[in-house]
Amino acid sequence: MIEVCAGGFEDCLTADAAGIKRVELNSAMALGGLTCTAATLRKVKTHTKLEVICMVRPRGSGFCYDTPELEIMFEEARALLEAGADGIAFGMLEANGTIQKEEVKKMVDLIHAYGKTAVFHRAYDVSIDPYQSIETLIECGVDRLLTSGMEETAIQGMELIRQLQKRYGTKIEILPGGGINDQNIEPFLRYTGVRQIHSSCRSYRFDPTTKLGRVDFSIYPQEHSMDYEIVSTRKLQKLIDRIHNIYL
Repeated sequence: MIEVCAGGFEDCLTADAAGIKRVELNSAMALGGLTCTAATLRKVKTHTKLEVICMVRPRGSGFCYDTPELEIMFEEARALLEAGADGIAFGMLEANGTIQKEEVKKMVDLIHAYGKTAVFHRAYDVSIDPYQSIETLIECGVDRLLTSGMEETAIQGMELIRQLQKRYGTKIEILPGGGINDQNIEPFLRYTGVRQIHSSCRSYRFDPTTKLGRVDFSIYPQEHSMDYEIVSTRKLQKLIDRIHNIYL
């Protein structure tokens, strides 16, 4: 299973055309992915056959939320589930880096009330203890964990990912993500033993109105200062082909 990290409707069309079965739908990819809109979700469900996991994340930076932010997250999750989401990706931490157990359990219960999938995202990767955290998530009923193995990339974190898969893979799905591509996928899969990955297959597209006159709306470094992020059809196909070569 390849899950594509999609930043909008067009990315979902790219994934669907390539034969991908599941996407994580976000907005604001430059901030690491924020809550997608119900309107975008409905359009994706109308025009594709994708399983859509919707991101619920109210802002950039970390994952320690105050009461109004949590209230908004629950309202957003409910609205997306009503609009047809197949699951919700979310994460909540206490200020000390432990899992915010009470709120996570409430979110899982909401998602499961709709018969959908509860995914805890990479907030896990900045929690203070990998084993205590995953055991808390399992206790809360989380179905899937997206993780880079508590490193900047899943390649750097493959040892922890291997241990998580070995120790907990029958209790919670382990979904590695971060820096996985066609060049490193084979040794990664063989070493970790996982059967699914999360990838953005990132590329960029030019928008001439990003900087005009004295106003600059650029959000990426100089090389891509006039661009916005998209899923690359070429990179995605290379990843798919590489995985087919491994298993067929």
